[in-house]
Amino acid sequence: MTFTPAILVLEDGRTFRGRSYGAIGTTVAEIVFNTGMTGYQETLTDPSYRGQIVVMTAPHIGNTGANAEDFESGRVWVDGYVVRDPARQRSNWRSDRSLDDLLAEQGVVGISGIDTRALTRHLRERGSMRAGISTEVLDPEALLEQVTAAPSMTGSNYLADVTVDEAHVVPAEGDRKYTVVALDLGIKGMTPKLMAQRGIEVHVLPATSTLDEVLELNPDGVFMSNGPGDPATADHQVELVQGVLERGTPYFGICLGNQIFGRALGRGTYKLKYGHRGVNQPVQDRTTGKVEITAHNHGFAVDAPLDADFETPYGPARVTHVCLNDDVVEGIALLDRPGFSVQYHPEAAAGPHDAGYLFDRFTDLMEAARAEAH
Repeated sequence: MTFTPAILVLEDGRTFRGRSYGAIGTTVAEIVFNTGMTGYQETLTDPSYRGQIVVMTAPHIGNTGANAEDFESGRVWVDGYVVRDPARQRSNWRSDRSLDDLLAEQGVVGISGIDTRALTRHLRERGSMRAGISTEVLDPEALLEQVTAAPSMTGSNYLADVTVDEAHVVPAEGDRKYTVVALDLGIKGMTPKLMAQRGIEVHVLPATSTLDEVLELNPDGVFMSNGPGDPATADHQVELVQGVLERGTPYFGICLGNQIFGRALGRGTYKLKYGHRGVNQPVQDRTTGKVEITAHNHGFAVDAPLDADFETPYGPARVTHVCLNDDVVEGIALLDRPGFSVQYHPEAAAGPHDAGYLFDRFTDLMEAARAEAH
């Protein structure tokens, strides 16, 4: 068997040589690592990874192949893929193609056969940075020039790339109890499905939708999804959330929707050194004291005090969830109005499912708001 050589060059000049995995070509993006041992197809099809090269820390990837049923969106979104030891054959009855074939079909340039442990340790020490993978440009200095000329993740906005072009409806399963408008900032398919299971009719709207377009649907609640890019660029979405909060409509946000909620409350956001990405992050729900194992994909976080309530234009708020690895804010809630958000992914299709109760909290907020209105 012959292999096509490939090269990975980091922004700081460190170079790894390996074999092509996926499409032939060149890609330049921010490089990050994911610690999940399972769920690689769900990771690949998560729109939040737009603009990123993903390094898998688990050494053996691709053993269950790929299939058409486990996509979290309509396509693979990662800009590049790095694995140490690709599976030689796929071994799952649901698989309809190999992972290598899927990447090639989707035009994703990857590299295999490199020391991903050394690469991950380097990124933990130096932080996430720009990088390039190429099967065409095998001179490290030439590829480094392309890498350093590329834009950084700070200041990036990919919402136009990942959002839906037109609104659509995901009907409630069984009797419709609530209507929710979900702003698609890179929404995953499992999110409206979990809401539908709770009797919610979900209207998925483009990220550019206006407050008037949201209110025309007379929603019981408003949701903002996960998504890629720097939350500091999402001014339109921040203003929309502020309009929702002013009217007292229940709000729930996930990931980018959490960062936008934080900004709407007057807090800042900042870039993490290397972020949280994987399915094994411990988070404490401070409202119950329970520790959950959770799925994450974020490189930015909300700046808010952990040990005291803080004032907002909509009354007091507090940090409700915190990551036990590094004390990063993982959830915020208003105390006098119906609004809350979490930084991690309670909808994680590949698991874990410890945080699924948050969708029940959202329905409880909508039920309470309906009762108060009557």
